[in-house]
Amino acid sequence: MADTEEIKKNEEGEVKTSKNFIEQIIDEDLAEGKYSKIVTRFPPEPNGYLHIGHAKSILLNYGLAKEYGGVFNLRFDDTNPTKEKTEFVESIAKDVEWLGADFHGDIYFASDYFDNMYEIAEKFIQKGIAYVDDSTADEIRAMRGTLTEPGVNSPYRDRSVEENLQLFRDMRDGKFEDGSKVLRAKIDMASPNINMRDPIIYRIARMYHHNTGDKWCIYPMYDFAHPIEDAVEGVTHSICTLEFEDHRPLYDWVVREAEFKNPPKQIEFSKLYLTNVVTGKRYIKKLVEDGVVDGWDDPRLVTLAALRRRGFTPESLKMFMELAGVSKSQSSCDYAMLEYCIREDLKPKAPRVLGVLDPVKLIIDNYPEGQMESLPIDNNSDDPNAGQREITFSRELYIEREDFMEEPPKKYFRMFPGNEVRLKGAYFAKCTGCVKDENGNVVEIHATYDPETRLGDCATRKVKGTIHWVNALDCVDAEVRLYENLIDEEKGKLNEDGTLNFNPNSLTVCPNAKLEKSLANAEPTKAFQFIRNGYFCVDSKDSKEDKQVWNRIVGLKSSYKPAN
Repeated sequence: MADTEEIKKNEEGEVKTSKNFIEQIIDEDLAEGKYSKIVTRFPPEPNGYLHIGHAKSILLNYGLAKEYGGVFNLRFDDTNPTKEKTEFVESIAKDVEWLGADFHGDIYFASDYFDNMYEIAEKFIQKGIAYVDDSTADEIRAMRGTLTEPGVNSPYRDRSVEENLQLFRDMRDGKFEDGSKVLRAKIDMASPNINMRDPIIYRIARMYHHNTGDKWCIYPMYDFAHPIEDAVEGVTHSICTLEFEDHRPLYDWVVREAEFKNPPKQIEFSKLYLTNVVTGKRYIKKLVEDGVVDGWDDPRLVTLAALRRRGFTPESLKMFMELAGVSKSQSSCDYAMLEYCIREDLKPKAPRVLGVLDPVKLIIDNYPEGQMESLPIDNNSDDPNAGQREITFSRELYIEREDFMEEPPKKYFRMFPGNEVRLKGAYFAKCTGCVKDENGNVVEIHATYDPETRLGDCATRKVKGTIHWVNALDCVDAEVRLYENLIDEEKGKLNEDGTLNFNPNSLTVCPNAKLEKSLANAEPTKAFQFIRNGYFCVDSKDSKEDKQVWNRIVGLKSSYKPAN
């Protein structure tokens, strides 16, 4: 897609673009007149939530359609109703829309074409290239052979066209038990590609379908249905991941034998692999069922619902996909690269605010008791056009517990007895001591301030430490959640028993955080930078009017360095 083009210059300094291999194929097809308009699609099965790997496919297919002035379809491959739910249809449509992939409000379903598929199946029977097989699943599996041995013809392979047609119609009419018969394509049992050894294209299954109800008791198999769906919709390029490369001969066989004009072309690209995350539906389902995470949208996961809840933006995912690129070779991306992208997106636009995650009271002893003043502070120091807002200051403040030490090590420039620091945007304050409880825990820190250093400026002396704070008299109480990787692949993704090597420190809860007053009505979709602590947003699921819950989207420090 255009967004992943490599920019180069020739010897004359003219800018030239090096297109990815899919764009090169499309350019050739258009130049040869194979297609007049490009049509792509994203075809998920509605049996779960989308994850970040799906985002690559969505953005690639949509990006190609947009680049070539074509059409992008959202289509659900709903050929297996035992695992499919309307809930998943709705969540997937929401995810695709959130990413900005415009499908013009039209949603397609494989089940819309069940009549077409049935007609094509009968056509295959009449052409002598499909037959009804009474063999069991185990018998069919055994007859299929191995990678080194050819398959064996089914004893039912040479049934007449008339018999096959009647049997298939009887299958449709519910005259046989589930699993008692299947319709198979008649291709080549000696093919080196096992997918071409008379694959099953229809099975009997009495299942209620979310879209067609009880109309059908036979359902097409994916490898038969998918190419027909593409062809009926006029898809020109069926972009899919590499595991479907061995299925391409069957894809081509189906559209060719169905006699579609200008059939679609299947092109495979490498999947997106991301370190230290869980994308497998089986593993995520187990984590959900065991209560390790609180649902498919738990912010530690990389489902699109989870990323959206945590505070990731569509723009950051697009940037990530551009850095990952499009190729045929399998490779892994470091999770740190995804974190880099969200930082780069939020840095210029997220307001800077004051938030203390692990608070301890700071008393300014020489500040007038009962007095409170307003101070101007920049909304975003990286954006001079972001303006300023007013924050309040009083005798009682909260600071981070880690910003005070009674006996600090060398080069500790924060608050300790006798040391002076800058309170961000306010005043210089000199620590005079602390108060402890019966267990020796610091419960109050005491200091004096210099009224001549308002807004944190002083021409006569400098301080090395600047710490953030909030006004204790009007702050917002909040719970803040800090996230780490769900698993650590350096220690092995799986344990010896096949379970996930779960990181017990993947979630840290700060139950008594204190935030500046301006955040009292913060919207869940809006990101803020808590100065020195990272980027955060209100949790859309657990936050309540009487107790906000905030998710840390990402910290401020990055271990990823983009290539020049």
